[in-house]
Amino acid sequence: MKQSLGPQTLLAPTPVWLVGTYDAQGKANLTTIAWGGICCSDPPCVTISLQRPRHAYDAIIERKAFTVNVPSADYVKPTDYCGIYSGKDHDKLAETGFTVAKSQLVDAPCVDQCPLIAECKLLQTIELGRHTMFVGQIIDIKAAESVLDESGKIDPAKLNPICFNPGNRSYNSLSPSIGQAFSMGKQL
Repeated sequence: MKQSLGPQTLLAPTPVWLVGTYDAQGKANLTTIAWGGICCSDPPCVTISLQRPRHAYDAIIERKAFTVNVPSADYVKPTDYCGIYSGKDHDKLAETGFTVAKSQLVDAPCVDQCPLIAECKLLQTIELGRHTMFVGQIIDIKAAESVLDESGKIDPAKLNPICFNPGNRSYNSLSPSIGQAFSMGKQL
């Protein structure tokens, strides 16, 4: 027997990604999201959902591009920080120690410390209430050799991505919880 929990955002876990954008002044910004996923195989596409007040929102609209950077659990605190504070008021790169390189394929930054990156061009936006879903076509995936297995495929254990559990607002890796979401980044 299952208990009804009503309509909520409790499908878990969700991925934790750093979305890379350049704002109108060309300043790199990173925004942490947990509402995202693959949405199409051909062409390969990903969705991310943001609320309009987020600094990355206008940047994606203007630049028609973004990157999805998959941080490892080693970077949970600075990743959490990027979801707590706005790039309008904070220099997230200086405050977290993340460094970026300009994508050669899309008008967005790639996070050097993230072992897996999707470079995306914006295909469409869909208004869904409090969030706007951005659909990005994946132009390329970049992976550090350190997260690949012998056959050149991504090894999740080596990648050790951060996952989010919306029910208790915790971060997890592929093992037990690694910290409390919306809190750990405040320790920086």
